[in-house]
Parts: sequence; C-alpha cells; structure tokens
Amino acid sequence: MKIHIDIDCFFASAARIADPSLENLPIAIGGRSDTKIFNKEAKKQTVNFENSGSFVPTFYKTYEESDDDIDAFKDENGKIRGILTTSSYEARAYGIKTAMNIKDALGLCPHLIIKAPNMSLYQKLSHELHEFLCTKIPLIEQASIDEFYGDLNGWVEDEDVPQFIDNLRHEIKKVTKLPVSIGASKTRYIAKLATTYAKPFGCKTIYPHQFDKFIDPIKVGDFAGIGKSMKERLNSVHIHTLGELKDRRGTVESWGPYAKELYKRVSGLTDAPIKTTHRRKSIGISRTFDPLHDRGELKRRVHILARHLSYAVLKLDVIPTVFHLSISYEMNQKSHKNISLAEIFTEKKFDSLCLRLFNEADSQRRLHVIRLSINCSSFTRDSKKELSLIGFNDEQKMKNLTNSTQELREKYGIDTLKWGSEL
Repeated sequence: MKIHIDIDCFFASAARIADPSLENLPIAIGGRSDTKIFNKEAKKQTVNFENSGSFVPTFYKTYEESDDDIDAFKDENGKIRGILTTSSYEARAYGIKTAMNIKDALGLCPHLIIKAPNMSLYQKLSHELHEFLCTKIPLIEQASIDEFYGDLNGWVEDEDVPQFIDNLRHEIKKVTKLPVSIGASKTRYIAKLATTYAKPFGCKTIYPHQFDKFIDPIKVGDFAGIGKSMKERLNSVHIHTLGELKDRRGTVESWGPYAKELYKRVSGLTDAPIKTTHRRKSIGISRTFDPLHDRGELKRRVHILARHLSYAVLKLDVIPTVFHLSISYEMNQKSHKNISLAEIFTEKKFDSLCLRLFNEADSQRRLHVIRLSINCSSFTRDSKKELSLIGFNDEQKMKNLTNSTQELREKYGIDTLKWGSEL
C-alpha cells in the first residue's frame, strides 16, 4: 500500500513547538509579500531550494522576534495588511480560513494570536521529519515542505497497515513533536484523499472493498488535481461527486488526455511510483506590492528581482534557456513576455535581459503595477538546445566575474553586492 503523511496545520504547529504556551490557543500565521526586498537597506535575505508548496517562497527574509509584533503587519498608514497562510483548529472554529486577510480574521476572533512566518524553523522541522521517516520506511518521497508519500509494499502486510500508520503517527509526535495525519490506500492519489478525512491527528486506511463507499459521496472539488475550472466543467454536466464522475467515464474521457488521466486517478486505476528525489525544472521570483506607476522605480525593482534570481540560478548550477517576465496591473490587467536564449548565463546579461523583457511586456503604461514576476526554465540538462559559441571568449570573462560575485554573496549574503541601478 501507499501512504500519504501530512503535517497538521504545519506552520501553526511549528510555532507551538517554538513556544509551548500557544498550545490550545487560537493562533494563525500571517504574512505580507516581502516588499522589504526593495528597500535600499534590505538585508538578511536567504534562499531555499529544499522544499516547496503553498506559501513556501524560494526567497525569504530570516525570522526576527520583532516580526511577530502586530505593528509588523501594518503599513505606513497604520492599516493592517497581509493574509493568513494557516491557522490552528481552535482558530478555524471562529470561521478563520487560509488566505483570509488579517484584518478580517481579527474581526472574527479579536484574541487571535498572529505569528510571522519562520521559514528557517519550518525547513529544520521538515528535514527532521524526513530523516525520521527514512528510518521507518524504505521509500519516502517529500512532495512539499509538509507532505510526504511512502511505499509499504513488501514492507508491511496490507492487513497490518492500519496499526502500522497509527503507531507511526504517535512515534512522529513523540520524536519531532509534530502532529501528522496519515492516509493509506492502493494508490497515492486515494491515500492523499484519505488523509483529508483522517485530520486532525488521525489515520485512515482505504481497502479495495471500501473504495466505492469511501469516494462516492466526496465532492469533486475535494480531489487533488481538480481545480476551479475543471470543477465548474464537471458541475456543468451534473457531475458533483466522485461517484458521479466515476459513473460518467465516456463524458469525462472525451475531454482529452488530462481528463482521461484524472478519471483513472479518481477510479484508482492508475498510480505513480514513489520518487525519492525531484529535479527542479524551473525557478522564479515574484513580489506583490501597493499600486505603483513610477516606471523608474519599477525598473529598479526589476533589477533587484533579477539579482536575487541570478543568485539562485547560479547556486543551482544550471543554465536556463527560457526566460519569462509577467506584469500584473490594477483592474485585473496582465501582460507578459518570454524569450529563448541558449547562451552562457551571466548576471550582467540576465539583468539586461530582464529589463528588456519588462520594457516589452509593459503594454499598459497608463496603469499602476501591482505585481512583477520573473521565471527561468528549460535548463540545458533537460533541453535539446545547444549553447551558442558566438562571443564565447568575452562571455567566459564575464562568467568568471559572475562567479567571483557569487562567491562573495555566498559568504556574506545576497545583499552584499548590488547594482548601482538599484540605489
């Protein structure tokens, strides 16, 4: 059988490990988009490649005690800003939900305790849990910072799985202090679904003879892989539950390859192997901020984002060949630009490229901008593209300078060296 392990309210649980006095109190983790990255005195930025998932940034500021002060969530006008990334079950009893803005959450629960994200702590706890799971199960896949899959086939007999996962969740709580919920089934997709119905701090095993009874009444939107658009499409043809989806194979499969695969996952007809390692296929950086019209300031921010992303690309030791920049404007307007370029990666060239992409993508110059995003993908290890040899010698000299700059930043921090255009 496959099992799915999910940490209950991970960020909130981590806060309680750091401060046990928070136990049984309504707490939530809140955050604002890290616009401090654009401050000229910005420091203490770090980068993470190990884990991903919702609300887990690649770039983040290291945690400080002062970040938990409610003033840290106020803007220059004293208005409380930011959204909740997670909340404890005690807080959810008041109607507080993930992605709710902090001001509304305090309106529902005035005594709600809001803590700032502490990514360093989350990475540490996630790593400790992964290490522990590797001592208990031969094949473990880390799907995100708070989510794991395991393969028990040949290790634990099917009839012994319920007792095994029940013992495992208690061992995890004892060793790491983290509460987890565990689902088990013949496929990883149904195991993940089972975990949802095991929460909080529970476990649930779905055997083949229980399969139909379990999935039939579940709403389609509760299945991982069915997003808003697919849910709406299913509902439009009167498919509201997984049981109804399973009974309408012809309809669903007529929608194309993705829908065919989705049908198989829901019906337990397909599975995927446990992968102990994942290769990153892209990396990006984005920031949301208050509406801004000043194009000079926006270009300065592009330089800053490019510097941070360049640092990450060099740290990964990859050469991207596809570059993408997108702009989100007020009034829900968007624009983007991409370019393919198979050349040696250097920071100076990348910085110029990002500025060029911004100038070409900025099609709504009368509007204020609220978000900038830059992404690099199609690394040469995964691409059939060959690097251009035009100007190779000059580029190699610039590459050496880039490497020297990278070494200094590795030692003293991302903000040690900045472009003059950022100041």
